[in-house]
Amino acid sequence: MKRTFFLITVILLVTGCHQSDPKNPYNLPIAATMEEYLVQVKENPETELTDLEEIIPGISLDIAYATSDNFTGVPIYTSPKAFLCRPVAEALALAQDSLKKTGLGFKILDAYRPYAATLYFYEVYHDTTFVASPRTGSIHNRGAAVDLTLICLETGNELEMPTPFDSFSDTASHAFNDIPEHILKNRATLRGIMEAFGFSIYEPEWWHYNYTNARSYPLRDISFEELMNH
Repeated sequence: MKRTFFLITVILLVTGCHQSDPKNPYNLPIAATMEEYLVQVKENPETELTDLEEIIPGISLDIAYATSDNFTGVPIYTSPKAFLCRPVAEALALAQDSLKKTGLGFKILDAYRPYAATLYFYEVYHDTTFVASPRTGSIHNRGAAVDLTLICLETGNELEMPTPFDSFSDTASHAFNDIPEHILKNRATLRGIMEAFGFSIYEPEWWHYNYTNARSYPLRDISFEELMNH
């Protein structure tokens, strides 16, 4: 009887040790509440997630994840908003100001992404070339990555790029050059301005850029609504 009780106790303890939060199954250091987020911001104001439309008034947004017109087929965000950590947003604002001299501007496709979205993306599409592994989290979860393209400011039209956004193909890579010269030039223009202001490419995706020391920013799972209502 004692032996049976002992075995049951061990099983319960082992089971308990292996239980995990379904919202954070890999036990990552994620700020999942506003209280945790605000503590981080108080300790380091540079980690504040700022509304990009406040930092860059008039910035063009096309947030596909707030619609069903994305690779998952369902809306992921409830608001078509874009947030970035303050230094990232400010660097992007400087880049936009520089671009204006050439008659071009940015169109933002995605920015900060709550960790819950990264979990769902991986459920839908398991290739971590194009979808961040939930075991490590995405730079988007840190508010230090931005997906974007170029537009003509006079018309608002997008410049032609190698593929549409979220085209999970070899053609989306910076290494793919079997495309018309004017498209290569457009991709190079985007890369040149982003690198000049502290961003680096993610080689498989022409639209994705990470900010300097991107992984130094904390992972977050804070909803857009919480950020907007703060």
